[in-house]
Amino acid sequence: MNTPRRNSGFMGKIMVVDLSAQTIDIEPVSPRVYRLLLSGMGLAAHVLYHRIPAYADPLGPDNMLGFVSGLLTGTGSLFTGRWMVTGLSPLTGGWGEANCGGHFSPAIKRCGVDGIFFTGISSKPVYLYVDDTTAQLKDATDIWGLDTVETETFLCSRTPGAKTACIGPAGERLSLMAGVSTDKGRMAARSGLGAVMGSKRLKALVLAGNKRIGVHNKEAMKRISRICNKWVQFQPPFLPGFLTAPVGALLRIMPWVFTQDGLLYKMLLRKWGTVSMNQISVEMGDSPIQNWKGSNRNWRFFKSLSANPDVFTKKETRKFHCYSCPLGCGGICQTKGKYAQTHKPEYETVLSFGGFVLNRDVNTIFEVNETLNRAGMDSISAGHAVAFAMECFEKKIITVQDTGGMALEWGSPDALTWLVEQMIYRQGIGHILADGVARAARHLGRGSDAFAFHAGNQELAMHDGRNDPGFALHYSVEPAPGRHTNGAWLYYEMYQLWKKVSTAPRMPLVYSKARKYATGPDKAAMGSANSRFLNVMNGAGMCQFGAFMGANRIRIFDWLNAATGWHMTPDEYMEAGTRIQTLKQAFNRKHGIQPKSFIVKGRPVGDPPMTHGANKDRSVDIDTLAADYWEAFGWDRNTGHPSEQQIEAVISIS
Repeated sequence: MNTPRRNSGFMGKIMVVDLSAQTIDIEPVSPRVYRLLLSGMGLAAHVLYHRIPAYADPLGPDNMLGFVSGLLTGTGSLFTGRWMVTGLSPLTGGWGEANCGGHFSPAIKRCGVDGIFFTGISSKPVYLYVDDTTAQLKDATDIWGLDTVETETFLCSRTPGAKTACIGPAGERLSLMAGVSTDKGRMAARSGLGAVMGSKRLKALVLAGNKRIGVHNKEAMKRISRICNKWVQFQPPFLPGFLTAPVGALLRIMPWVFTQDGLLYKMLLRKWGTVSMNQISVEMGDSPIQNWKGSNRNWRFFKSLSANPDVFTKKETRKFHCYSCPLGCGGICQTKGKYAQTHKPEYETVLSFGGFVLNRDVNTIFEVNETLNRAGMDSISAGHAVAFAMECFEKKIITVQDTGGMALEWGSPDALTWLVEQMIYRQGIGHILADGVARAARHLGRGSDAFAFHAGNQELAMHDGRNDPGFALHYSVEPAPGRHTNGAWLYYEMYQLWKKVSTAPRMPLVYSKARKYATGPDKAAMGSANSRFLNVMNGAGMCQFGAFMGANRIRIFDWLNAATGWHMTPDEYMEAGTRIQTLKQAFNRKHGIQPKSFIVKGRPVGDPPMTHGANKDRSVDIDTLAADYWEAFGWDRNTGHPSEQQIEAVISIS
C-alpha cells in the first residue's frame, strides 16, 4: 500500500476501537481513497459501507459509529472546523450523519488519525482517552448519568486542554432523538446517533493529542485565507433588529425574487447569528408554524418578543467562534432562569419551541435550549414531538388522563418544558415521544399519523418547502433525510457554483416566484449540485455558513489543492461529491431502504394547500422533483437506486 506524503492535509490513518474485545487498532488508509472520496464524510462512508453487515441492528454490536474530521481541518484554511459523527441510524434505519462545529474536529487529527470508529458493545460504561503516546478505554461508571456539561467539566478537569465529545441522559436512555455534544452545548444532533453511542455504553471521547497536521503549500494556504478573510470582515452598517419583520413581509409580497448573494446573509450572521432569520423567515413563509398548519398570519406568535433578534443577542456576553472561524455566529448568553449561562439558541431551536408550538415566552426558549443541550437531545426532533403531542391533545387523541393532569395546550410554556423533561427521562407520555413522531403515531393510532411530519422517520427542519421547494426536495431524497443543511434553491443561489463549476446552471439576477415551483432539468441540476457540493464540504470539514459566501470568495477547491498538492479542477472535486452521494445511497440499499419511503407527504409539501398566509395555494410536485433528481445522478428515476455498475465503481475504491 502507498503511504501518504507527510504534508498532504490528511493523516492517512484511522483508529478502530472494538468495545466488545476492548481492543484499539490503528489502520492505514490508501491515498487513493482520499483522492476519490476526500476525508470526513467520504472516508466515513467508505469505512461504514464495508464494515456494517446488511440489516444490522442499529443499537446492536455490529453497528459502527464513526467520528471524522475534515481534510482541510488544521491546515490554515478558514471555516474548516466541522466534525461529523456517522453510523447506521436507529431513527431512519439507513445512513446516519450529524455535523457539528466547536473545537473537537482538529483534536481528532492531532491524535494522528482522520477518524475514530467504534464497533461492539462494552460490558460497562467507558470513555476513550487518546494522547500522543496512548489510546485506552477508561471506566466511565462514575460519570454515567451526568449531563453533557457536567461530563465535559469533569473530564477536562482530569485532562486540562483536552477536547471532548459526549452523550447525556437522552443518549444513555437510547432516545432516538439523542445526539452528541461538545463545547458544552454544540450538538451533532441529528439521526439519533447519540442513542448508538449510548447502546455501546460509550460515554465520551477525550482527545489530547498534539500531532502535527502538515500541508503541501503553506504560503498558498495563507494567501487564500487572507483573501477570504477580507470578505468576512466586510461589514457595512446594517439594519436594526426591529426592521427584520418588515423585510420578511416585503420578500413575501414581492412577485419576483432577486438571486441572493450570500454576502448579505454573512452580514446577518455576523451581527446576530442564525436568530437573525427568526422573523424574516416567519413573515416570508419560510418558517412552519403550529405543526405545519399555520403561517405568518398566526398573530399570536407574530406579536411575540422573538420577532426581534435583538431579544436574543442582548443576553449575549461574548461571541462564540468555532475552530478556524473568523465570523463568530455563536454566542454565550447570560440568563436569569434555571440556568445562569447557555449557548445562544439557534434559529432551528427558536422556531421549534417558538412559532412551531405557538410559544411566545423567550425565557422558556432559553431554558429549553440549555435543557436539551445538557440532555444531548436534538431540538428539531424534540420540537416536533411537542407540537405533535399538542395537536393530538387538541384532537383528544391524548388526554389529561394520559398526561397525569398536564394540559398540553398550544403555546403553554409549562406544557412544553414538562414534555421535554418527560422525553429526556422517558417518563409517562415522554417515553412514547422520545423515539420521534413516526413511532409515537404508530403507538397512539387513531389517525395521529396525520399530525406526524417526517422524512423516513426523521423530523423535518424549520424551513418550509412550500416557500422554497428545494428544502422539500432535499428533505426527501438525501440518504440522511429531513435535514435543512442538505440543500435548497436558496443555498444554490448563495453557493454561486456556476462561477467555478462548468455543469452548474447559471441563475438570473431576477426571476419570477412561480419559477421556484417549476420542475425540469435545471432544478435537477441545481439539486444534484447542492448535494455534490455539500459532500465536498463535508469531506473537507467546511462550515456551510462560510460556503454561503460563494465559491468565488470561499475558495474551497483552491484550499484543497494547496493542502494536498493535487491539481484537481472544481469539476473533479464535484465528481468526488457524486461518488460520496452514490456510496451513501448504496449504503441505504444494502440496508433495505427504499428511497421512495423518504419522500415527504402531507402539509409540508402543500397537500392540501394552505388557504391563507404566505404559502397560500402553494404545493410542491415532490414526486417529479425527486425522480428528476435521481436521474441527474444517473440513478433509476423510478426507484432512486444507483445501478449495479455505479455501486461497484464506488465500493471497489481502495
